[in-house]
Amino acid sequence: MSTAAANLQLQDAVFVMIAIVTTGAALGVVFLRNIVHNALCLVLTFLGVAAVYFQLNAGFIGLVQILVYAGAISVLIIFAIMLVMDKEINQTNLPIPSLGRRIAGVYITALLVITLVLAIYFTAWPLATGAGAPFDAVGMLAELMLGDYVIAFEAAAVLLLVAVVGAVILAKGVEKQ
Repeated sequence: MSTAAANLQLQDAVFVMIAIVTTGAALGVVFLRNIVHNALCLVLTFLGVAAVYFQLNAGFIGLVQILVYAGAISVLIIFAIMLVMDKEINQTNLPIPSLGRRIAGVYITALLVITLVLAIYFTAWPLATGAGAPFDAVGMLAELMLGDYVIAFEAAAVLLLVAVVGAVILAKGVEKQ
């Protein structure tokens, strides 16, 4: 067995493991009964998608996925859950859908999966023409953000921090003294 074949098999095995973890986490988002566990599974799903991006040599998109979705959006979701939750965590997500809704959900899911499989099957995929020179988009962006545009970058960070603090104050309410 050649080195290229062994490398391809290793990449395939890593992809399968990432896909299993990501799919399991996505199912956890849907089927778990605890809303905090749902949010944590969503974080794991976002990280799994980022891992797929990294495996596809799309480092910039992977980093954006981690920073924006696994970082900011997930923290925002967990933060919102903690702010508005007015009952015990164990008492969340209790209603069980009726049989008719479950059948409708399975039907719609099957239609979407069939549509996706047919779209993939009938797409004329272009063949790779060879490996081009790697483009260091992450390095170039880092130089710009932490070089020429560092003031704007930090101002945006402070603005987001002030917005979060304001949201907490509005959500919890100010106690009258």
